[in-house]
Amino acid sequence: MAGKDNEEKGLFEKIAGNEKYRKIILWIGVIGMVLIFLSGLFSPGKEKKEAPAAAEQNTSAQSYARELEASLTDLVARIQGAGEAKVLVTLERGTQQVYAQEEKKSTQTTQDQGSNNNTETNYILVKDADGSQRALAVTEMQPVVQGVVVVCSGGDNPAVQQSIIDAVTTALNITSVRVCVVKAA
Repeated sequence: MAGKDNEEKGLFEKIAGNEKYRKIILWIGVIGMVLIFLSGLFSPGKEKKEAPAAAEQNTSAQSYARELEASLTDLVARIQGAGEAKVLVTLERGTQQVYAQEEKKSTQTTQDQGSNNNTETNYILVKDADGSQRALAVTEMQPVVQGVVVVCSGGDNPAVQQSIIDAVTTALNITSVRVCVVKAA
């Protein structure tokens, strides 16, 4: 064992003492670091998402509206006298995220102007597993219903109209002004 340690120690001392070997090892290290850097840029597992968040929110709002329409169509069709129904739901806005934020307030007092109040608001950021940063979402607000149109065969009967309006306004927690019921052609 002692002979092997001396042999290894001798090889290390030869490399450390020789200028040519040190330059070769230095260049191998630099090339290795460049390769590691390039592999991080071109790795297929870390593709960047190019779909904007607005497109995702729009799709989410559209699917929410479709779900509401399907549910309301089923609900209205079950009301006595309504008959076959078709429902259209329009939304005021899409899904909105509410993000955590911190506020820093400072007050400066000067002789000339009195006091100045400054407020600085910053979003709280968190790091994802891949190292990217994003704002910390506290809650997600569902889209707001702008209006509902119900077309059904019993839409010309005032009693049926009132029953449909009552059902829709109760289900969606909206005012009756936002609901229109008409007879199908």
